[in-house]
Amino acid sequence: MADSDTPLGKGGHLYLIDGSAYIFRAYHALPPLTRKSDGLPIGAVSGFCNMLFKMVQGFGTKGPTHLAVILDYSSKSFRNEIYGEYKANRPPPPEDLVPQFPLIRDATRAFGLPCIEMEGYEADDLIATYAVQARDAGAAVTIVSSDKDLMQLVGGGVMMLDPMKNAEIGVEEVEAKFGVGPNRVIDVQSLAGDSVDNVPGAPGIGVKTAAQLINEYGDLDALLARAEEIKQPKRRQTLIEHADQIRVSRDLVTLKQDVPVEEGLAAFGLEAPDPDRLLGFLAEMEFRTLTNRVAEGLGVAAPAVGAGGDGPAGASSPAVADGHSGAGWAPGAVRNAPEMAKGYGIIRDLDALDAVLAEAMEEGVLCIDLETTSLDEMVAEIAGFALAATPGHAAYVPVAHVEGEGDLLGSAMRAPDQLDLGVVLTRLRPILSDPAILKIGQNLKYDLKVLARHGTPVTPFDDTMLISYALDSGMGGHGMDELSERHLGHKPIPIKELIGSGKSAITFDRVAIDKAAPYAAEDADVTLRLWHRLRPRLAAEKVSTVYHRLERPLVPVLVDMERAGIKVDQSVLGAMSNRFAQKMAEYEDEIYELAGRKFTIGSPKQLGEILFDEMSLEGGKKTKTGAWGTGADVLEVLAAQGHDLPARVLDWRQLSKLKSTYTDALPTHINADTGRVHTSFSLAATSTGRLASTDPNLQNIPVRTEEGRAIRTAFVAEPGNVILSLDYSQIELRILAHIADIAALKDAFKDGQDIHASTASEVFGVPMTEMTPEIRRQAKAINFGVIYGISAFGLSNNLRIPRSDAQEFIDRYFARFPGIKTYMDDTKAGARERGYVSTLFGRKIHTPGITQKGPGRGFAERAAINAPIQGTAADIIRRAMIRIPDAMSGAGLTGRMLLQVHDELLFEVPADEAEDTIGVVRKVMEGAAFPAVDISVPLVVDAGQGDSWQEAH
Repeated sequence: MADSDTPLGKGGHLYLIDGSAYIFRAYHALPPLTRKSDGLPIGAVSGFCNMLFKMVQGFGTKGPTHLAVILDYSSKSFRNEIYGEYKANRPPPPEDLVPQFPLIRDATRAFGLPCIEMEGYEADDLIATYAVQARDAGAAVTIVSSDKDLMQLVGGGVMMLDPMKNAEIGVEEVEAKFGVGPNRVIDVQSLAGDSVDNVPGAPGIGVKTAAQLINEYGDLDALLARAEEIKQPKRRQTLIEHADQIRVSRDLVTLKQDVPVEEGLAAFGLEAPDPDRLLGFLAEMEFRTLTNRVAEGLGVAAPAVGAGGDGPAGASSPAVADGHSGAGWAPGAVRNAPEMAKGYGIIRDLDALDAVLAEAMEEGVLCIDLETTSLDEMVAEIAGFALAATPGHAAYVPVAHVEGEGDLLGSAMRAPDQLDLGVVLTRLRPILSDPAILKIGQNLKYDLKVLARHGTPVTPFDDTMLISYALDSGMGGHGMDELSERHLGHKPIPIKELIGSGKSAITFDRVAIDKAAPYAAEDADVTLRLWHRLRPRLAAEKVSTVYHRLERPLVPVLVDMERAGIKVDQSVLGAMSNRFAQKMAEYEDEIYELAGRKFTIGSPKQLGEILFDEMSLEGGKKTKTGAWGTGADVLEVLAAQGHDLPARVLDWRQLSKLKSTYTDALPTHINADTGRVHTSFSLAATSTGRLASTDPNLQNIPVRTEEGRAIRTAFVAEPGNVILSLDYSQIELRILAHIADIAALKDAFKDGQDIHASTASEVFGVPMTEMTPEIRRQAKAINFGVIYGISAFGLSNNLRIPRSDAQEFIDRYFARFPGIKTYMDDTKAGARERGYVSTLFGRKIHTPGITQKGPGRGFAERAAINAPIQGTAADIIRRAMIRIPDAMSGAGLTGRMLLQVHDELLFEVPADEAEDTIGVVRKVMEGAAFPAVDISVPLVVDAGQGDSWQEAH
């Protein structure tokens, strides 16, 4: 361990910590925290102290001999004199962060670390100056930062360490990022500019193009001197016209290596902190948990701490690695430190596992994430568990990793130093079922299904994916990686780095444990941080009820449904596939005869040439690629005009899709153990609350054609059972009638009238006794069309009528039901004003594209009109699904709910319980809106039963 006045020379190792980046990372990565005694904001201080503690704690024998924390003095520097707009785009620091800046400086000094800043210069300039001084003195230098601007310093004994990824950044990593070596990073940045710092650069030239130019011409000066030689006119003109701006940009991005610093390198010698000063500061901040941990590490008694505590941001967990808990803490001393940075560890014995579980009991939360061998929960085997109880600390418990290449028969050897799966589950079960400990996960439905196969229930729990979905539906995806980048500014380790991709991908159990652990631990840590960040927003943004009543309770219901699966008769599918193949062959012969030659029917290009080049049919349009468009919309128009060839191609395509997607593919999804197909329902895949079905998609089986409906005959009940179908009748039209308060429509629903015939009578003035199927069909098209904001163009295509007639129908519709037009206009206006629309149950569906210009706005407006209607319908069926299991068990019924297909629920029940089940389920479904919303029209549920899904309709 060095003294504070130890010279830094050959054999020394200087760590320069980019403190300003740490401050903002601590602030944004963790939830707000205030000191209990006076309300002082201390969240960033807490996170910063934990970062320092974890980093210094984990140095071991190969740690630095010298270290300094470098900070920005202010937001202004000499660069603002060079270019007045430098960093002008950056907002001021958050109001509650400003008073924490001086406290963070105090914290750094309390840890016994130099805190360096200098007026007129940025932290990066100080880092550059000290790095060069140390390098020239023969010492090694590690810059603890991920800031790309510092990459120009890498090489010659200087490297970087990304603290979030625990990844070293050397010359190769710089070349991978910039396309040039560190000595040419400045040139590339001068051309590419930086929108964050408002460095202008060369307009239209990005990093990739800049790297190509620098590699071709050698350096920036040579490039600008020979700009007239560049062949691309636009690029040439840009470089000539903006040469002075590019040179200014170079001045802005070049780090000063000769700042007249006051502190010398010798002052950075690493020392153990003064216990009284450090513990006094932590106690003053009321960081109870961290105070105790630091005192334990220093081997002294912890001082009394006030009523406050670390809270989520300040808590720290025992270090775990190879089964050891944290021992003494002193920079440079040998200790049982975590195997990875950031408090991530590998648990290899029960004492270490018990330590993490004890921490979970103390904190009241445990984040859990399974690493498995498959995305299919019905066959996935557990390779290990990632656990975290406090942000910044996580551990991986490997249980089934293997070594060696192995083969398809699994001959690889079990890796050493792992706990047994059964033993780990025995330890975990009491915690996972403890009502006093909240379990946290991301897309927990997956983990719950896998654990259910091992007899391990999980309750209570929170799901960060569903919290995000309740908060920000319509604002992007809700996967962990995307949420991490959006809310934490951190890009997690990609899974492909571990298992590869495509046919060469390996399963997770074949990943080396030391590589698997940081990935798995990071998942748990990021998920826990997201929970701390997102959960407080539920109440603040008034969507707690949506999450607690509609999202979270549905998870165990779906787990049971997906595990139950549905039986599929392979013989029925096989016979159907043969019939489809024979019929397709007949269509092919007819198509060739109509075309006058053979061609590849599945080729849009060849089909377009025949229809529009050889047959000269009218109405063809070419795509951007220059080929004729032959989509279904084009072929349907041609078929409606009486052309046989496009009609037969449509028939052939339909059978081809049915054959490939269902009759041939469904047997591959049959589980070998259960003999059933187990779809997976995605809760957060749509913006409106509708569930989506995948692997396989059982919500998209066509029902408009006889062949499509035939697919459902293959979904059958076990002997002695029947399939039940209970389906909401026209629920979205009923919701529209309620929301828009359309008296005529509400009366028709209350009287049990045929709503489409009733609408036709109202709009077209035709008495019900004189109603024709054609008039009713037109009214039906309008009824369903208005829900989606249909245009005259769309209606004319649907009905195959002139656009002027379609517009007249729509005008008549709105004239008869003006409340619908009012609803549509008010909904669009509200969405533009608030940025979202709401369902009757409070679900918020964001509409970010509704204020943009261009064709996207029309789509966003139609989505905004539909979302409250479709979303309310989705909420109602969710409420029903959540209530049904208890209602059935309470009535002594033994059947199982199997599928949800939008407005329909499918059950498999003993034949002698069919009528009773229909009665119980129908009552729940028809009353699902109550008491939250008093729908002013009756909800009606149609029911049927049979040996197959099709028979139940």
